[in-house]
Order: sequence, then C-alpha cells, then structure tokens
Amino acid sequence: MIQIRNFSIIAHIDHGKSTLADRFIQRAKLVEDRQFHDQMLDNMDIERERGITIKSQTVCLPYTNKAGDEFILNLIDTPGHVDFSYEVSRALASCEGVLLLIDATQGVQAQTLANLYAALEHNLAIIPAINKIDSPSADIEHTRDEIETELGLRAEEAILCSGKTGAGMEELLEAITLRIQPPKGDPEGPLAALIFDAKYDPFRGAIISCRVFDGTLRTGDTIRLMSLGTTHRVEEVGVFRINREKRAELRAGEVGYVVAGIKTVSDTRIGDTITREDNPVAAPLPGFREIKPVVFSSVYPVEAEDFDSLVDSLERYKLNDASLIYQKDSSQALGQGFRCGFLGLLHLEIFQERLEREFAQSIIMTAPSVMYKFVLKSGETITVDNPQNYPDPMAIDHAMEPYIKATILMPDRYMGAVMKLCLDKRGENSHFSYPVSGRIELVFELPLAEVIYDFYDRLKSVTQGYGSFDYELIDYRRSELSKLDILVNGEKVDALSIIVHRDRAHARASSVCEKLRKAIPRHLFKIAIQGAIGGKIVARSNVAPFRKDVTAKCYGGDITRKRKLLEKQAKGKKKMRTVGQVMIPQSAFVAVLKTDEE
Repeated sequence: MIQIRNFSIIAHIDHGKSTLADRFIQRAKLVEDRQFHDQMLDNMDIERERGITIKSQTVCLPYTNKAGDEFILNLIDTPGHVDFSYEVSRALASCEGVLLLIDATQGVQAQTLANLYAALEHNLAIIPAINKIDSPSADIEHTRDEIETELGLRAEEAILCSGKTGAGMEELLEAITLRIQPPKGDPEGPLAALIFDAKYDPFRGAIISCRVFDGTLRTGDTIRLMSLGTTHRVEEVGVFRINREKRAELRAGEVGYVVAGIKTVSDTRIGDTITREDNPVAAPLPGFREIKPVVFSSVYPVEAEDFDSLVDSLERYKLNDASLIYQKDSSQALGQGFRCGFLGLLHLEIFQERLEREFAQSIIMTAPSVMYKFVLKSGETITVDNPQNYPDPMAIDHAMEPYIKATILMPDRYMGAVMKLCLDKRGENSHFSYPVSGRIELVFELPLAEVIYDFYDRLKSVTQGYGSFDYELIDYRRSELSKLDILVNGEKVDALSIIVHRDRAHARASSVCEKLRKAIPRHLFKIAIQGAIGGKIVARSNVAPFRKDVTAKCYGGDITRKRKLLEKQAKGKKKMRTVGQVMIPQSAFVAVLKTDEE
C-alpha cells in the first residue's frame, strides 16, 4: 500500500484536464503511439464534441521515480457538471489527493473554487498546478498571485506544466508520490469497497468501478451490495489500463473493477458499499444516498409507428444510465410516449442527444417540469410531476413547489445583473460574501421550476461565462400555482399544458401563443390560439386565414353584388371553423420548447 497513490484531476472547464491525463497515459506507455488519440479517457462521441466528461473513468499508471522506487498511480477522472455532483463526490471520496489545475491564460475561475471546496470537504491533499505555460498569453505571475489570494494556497508549491508539450510532467508525478498520502486500510479485515461508477458491457453485464478501503476482493468471492441486499459471485477483478487488465485480487487501497454477473447498471448504486457475504463489514461506508430525479419531461416518437423502436432504445439506454427513470405516458396530440425523470437539464440534453444519435430515434420532448405537491381540502397530499395529473382546482387547499439554495460565484462587477436575474426568477433570502477580493459569492433561495427553464443560459450570458452556479434542494414552500392550458381552435392541446406560478401565467401564455402563431401554417379559416387558466382566457393570438378573392369576377355593377359574395364566403368560413381540423406540425411543439433568447 505504501507504493499506491489515488488521485483525481480537478479544474474549471477547458483548463486542460483531459489533455494532461493524455500526457500521463503516454508517459506510462499504456498505449502505442499509433493507437493514441486525444481525450483517451472520454469514450463517447458526445464527450469529445462538447469537450466535457460525462462518465467517470479510471486509469492505473505505473511510475518509477528518480530514486528507482516503483509506484502505482490511480487516476480517477471525474465529470465536472452540477448535475453529476453526487458522482464527483463519490469519486473524490475514493482518492487521497487532487491535482488542482489552473489555466495560466485565464487564472482562477469559478469552477476552480467550487472544485477546491469539494476537495477540502473530503480532507484531500491539494497540489496546485499551473497549466498552459507554453501559451503566448500565459501570465504565470498573475496566476500565482491568484492562487495565494483567491484559493489560499501557497504559490511556491504550484508546479508549472503544459499538457500540450508535456513540460513539467516529471515534477507533477514526483509531487503526487511525495505530497499525497498512501491509502490506509487493513487488507486482512472485513471487505469494504466503495462503488463510484458502473458501466454496461453487452457480454459481461455491469462492470463496477470501485475503491477497496479494507479487506481483499478475490475472484470466486460471494459479495453483497449493502443498500440493495443482493448477493453475487465475483467472476473477475482487475485494474483499468485503458483496457481492463485481469488480476487475481484487489487489496485494500487499490482501485479497480469487479465483474460479478450483474445484469444491468440499475442493479448497482453509486456510493454503495461492497462487502463479503461470509464476513460482512459492520456498517456501510458513509455518504451513500439515493439518486432522485428533479426534472421531468415526456418523450414521444415523431411517427406513431416508431413507438416500439423507442421502447427498445430506452431499455438499451437504461442499461448504461441507472439515473434515468421512465414510465408510460400518453397524449391526445402526440400519442403514446414515456414520462422521464432526470438529474438536471444537462442530463436531459445528453439523454435527448444520445437517443437521437446512438439509437437513431426521432423524438419530441415536452417542456421540462418539476415535482409539485398539492394539499387537498380533504387533508390528503398528492405529488404531481405531469400537468395532465393536475387535481381539480376546487379541491385544492394550497400548492407547494420545490425550492433550491443556489450559490453563484462570480467577479463582483456582475453583481447587479445577477441580482436582477435572481429577483426576476422569484429569488428570496439573499446574502453575499467576498471569499477573496474582486470575487463575490451570492446565495439565493429560488424555485426550482424557474431555474430549469432558462436560468443557467441567462446566468452565463450576463456574467460573460464567469459565473459558476451550484445548487442543492432544500424544501417545499407554499406557492400560488395554476395550470395553463393551450387551446388551438377551441381544442385543448394536452402536450402543451404547463403548471406555472400565477404571476407568470400571462407572460408564459403570451409567449407560447406567439410562438405557435408563427409555427402553425395558415388554413382557409381563422385559427384562434388561446392560453387559459380554468375557464378564463389570459392570452390570445390569431393565425390569419388564406382569402380567396371571390369578387374578382365583378367588374362593375352595384356594390350589393360584391357584398352578397363576401357574406356567402364569410358564412362558409364560419362553418369551416366549427368542423375544420387544425393539424399542428411537430415543428410547432419544438418551437414552444425553445427559450426566448434562442
């Protein structure tokens, strides 16, 4: 165990985490040069294109220091987005130290601080490293000052490196072996291993990534997953060296994988403890919690006959993403579909993109909503995540919606714009502090429903990308909620119904009506598009009809000839309006979901 170091690289987005990991992999000669490509640890196309990490990855790096001592360095690469913060916290719990990477051209950024706090919570050793020193616009001295003033770390301990050229790699690897403590644990004690990720293999089932804290895990052992209580027989254990490399056992302090014939990723839970059935550990490792969805949306196939194909795609998708929750749903306008639950908006976007690309599905997704609670006059409390299940307004005593505690970190010059944005989104109980000079931390309590719509995009634009946003659910609070229905030609379109705050109903209804007016093609009769709360119309717009010029043949004569023809036309249009069907194109549903800024 003295020769093992478990560490993670944390940084703001685009500060060079994946590039640095690539250099480590090349230096350890885990792949031949002809097989090497950038972002070795990001397996999905969507990760490479967006330049983000979605799934945690691990790689075991052999290293021999200047004195000739051999070490095993386990690098755990983590996703950096708010939606996956629980996975990140479990990955950090598997480490003893972190490399905190700072871009020499940009200095300390919002996510750098957020990541630093996450590492400090787990009492990890922190090695600051200044990356991109080869860039012409690198300002190393200024970055050193920021490390002292904004992060409170010692600037002289910061290591200069370049993920692009490979400069400073030796110093970094040496610092990892010297400054990060070796893992502690008892290899002879009862087995306790922490699951921090799992992925699906079509031939082997779920492959669990875990860190062994105590005991030894061997092939042939019967293990128990403590939160689920299920038992499995271990078929294979080993370590990740880009590809899986089989070993006889995983001992305390090591990071590796376990194959135990587990059918799907849903049968494993991130943060769960693995122990042996015949000699279990007394208590599970701390920090485990159930992942609960916070954002809900319905997904429908564009063509009704593609429903079976969508069912098949969702089942295959679920094998790899245990945090997705879905159940059957139907809509008069869009037919059969599914109601899905997500960890956040990025999770929803990734789900949509992967379904369309990896599974070749053409889908429509409804506007995202959250879980509301309604207390009825009978005293019963019901939860509603779908506007179609909205209870009878006469039976409701009061409604409650989820609130979050949002922490926003930014340069202080943006404070006014961000305060205005939060107050527009019904923010309350604000307070702020200055963690370092020139930077402000703003804490607001906001309704989650306001945040999932377009808050993150607008925050990024008002802070020019310098604002970082982190949130946690706190509680449910009383709120004046209403169900907003959209009527097209007098008919309710259930897929466009939304639950909104009463003060926002008119603005949202006007916005939806206006978007539909532009998206619905003109018919031979006038189409009324209305937003209604109960029986009260709160917004309206009209799609003008095509008009045939029936008076074209009347060259002269009395005005009454023309009037008679126009009245006859008006009667025909009136009759057509009562029996005519308005076909709402799929593009209209998509247009409604786009935010105003787009």
